[in-house]
Amino acid sequence: MWSRPLALALLLLPAPALADDKEKVAALAPSGVVLVVDLEGSELVALNADEPFVPASVTKIVTAWLALEVLGGDYRFETRFYLDDKRVLYVRGGGDPFLISEELAPLATDLVAVVGKKPIDGIVLDASYYPSNLRIPGIEDTNNSYDALNSALAVNFNTIYGVRSHNKVRSAEKQTPITPLAIAQFRARGPKGSSRISLSQDSTVSLQYAGELIAAFIERAGGSVKGRISTGTVPEGLEPVYVHRQSRTLSEILAELLRASNNYIANQVFLEIGGHRLGGPVSLEKSLMVANEMLAAHGLATAIHLEEGSGISRDNRFTARGLAKVLELFAPHADLLHGHDGGMNKTGTMDGIRTLAGYADTSSHGRVRFVISLTSNDEMRFRLLRAIESGL
Repeated sequence: MWSRPLALALLLLPAPALADDKEKVAALAPSGVVLVVDLEGSELVALNADEPFVPASVTKIVTAWLALEVLGGDYRFETRFYLDDKRVLYVRGGGDPFLISEELAPLATDLVAVVGKKPIDGIVLDASYYPSNLRIPGIEDTNNSYDALNSALAVNFNTIYGVRSHNKVRSAEKQTPITPLAIAQFRARGPKGSSRISLSQDSTVSLQYAGELIAAFIERAGGSVKGRISTGTVPEGLEPVYVHRQSRTLSEILAELLRASNNYIANQVFLEIGGHRLGGPVSLEKSLMVANEMLAAHGLATAIHLEEGSGISRDNRFTARGLAKVLELFAPHADLLHGHDGGMNKTGTMDGIRTLAGYADTSSHGRVRFVISLTSNDEMRFRLLRAIESGL
C-alpha cells in the first residue's frame, strides 16, 4: 500500500521523472496502475499504463460509450402488447431494463384505455427476443440482486423486494403489489425482515412474476384478467394494439447505471447494442462483435477486451491507456458520471481489485482523465484521486 506522501510525491513528478523511479514504485506497488492525461493528450503520470488489469465495474463506462454510439442518447426501450380475437393478451418483451413498478402503473392505465375493461382471457408472455440459453459470464456465480438473470421481459430488475415475518410476506414498497409467486419465492429463499432477492437463474420463474405483476397493475388500472398466465410467442400477423416506450431515455438510464452500478441493467443495455445493430434475437456474441468492431476502429482492439458489459467477469481486461482513450471519446457525456464522492468518476470493486476512473479538475492542468487500478483497500484509490486534484 502506498503512503499518502509518497503517492503525492510520485504524482507531482513529470512522466519522465516518474519513469526514472519505476523500480522504486514497482517495489512498493507492483500491481498498481495509474495514468493521468490532460486535455491535450499529454501524459502527466504513467505507471504500468500498458499492463492489462481487471476493470471490474469501470467496464460500465465502456458499455455506456458503446450504447450512446450505437443507440443514441434519446433511444427508448419498447414493450409491445397484442390482443387476439379471444381477448388473449400477448406481451412481447424488448429487453427494457427499467420495466419497474413506477413504469408499469402508467403503462397499465394506457393499456386498459386501449383494450377496455372487459376481462382479458389470459396473458401470454413472449420473451423470444432473448434466447433461453443466454448466460453472462460471472452471473451464475452470485445470488446478488443486482446480478439478476437478464431477460427480454423482466420487471423490477428481475427482483422481488419484500418483508418476511415468520411465514407472512408483504411487499416492501407501496407501489408494488404482492403476487402469489413473490410470496412463494420469499417464503422459500427470503431472509427475515426486509430484503431484495433476485428471481434466481430460472427464466420460467422470472417470466411468471412479470406476468403476475403486469396482471396486478391491469387490475389496479380498472381492467380485469381472468385467464391463466403462460409463455409463448406472438401469433404471426397479429399487430400490436399498444407499444409502450420507456419513459426514461437511454441517457437517463445510463446515468442511473453509472451511479448505482447494477450489473443486470448494464448487460441489458449491452445486449441491446448487438440486437439493435444486427437484429434479434440478442446474443452476447452479437454485442461483442459490434463492440469489438467499434473498439478496433479507434485503435483499441488489444487495449480493451470485453467478455460482457457489466464488469462482473474477471476475464475482462483493459489497459490504462485504452480506458483513457475511451474516456476521451466519452467526454461529451461526462456529466452522466456521478461518483460516490460527488465527482465525475466510476468505481470498480471485486475481491482483490479496486479501480477508479473518470475525470478530475486539477489546479494546474484543468480537467484531466485518470485511471487507477490497485489491489489495496477502498481508501487508497480516493487518496490518489485527491492527490491528483490538488497536486497537479
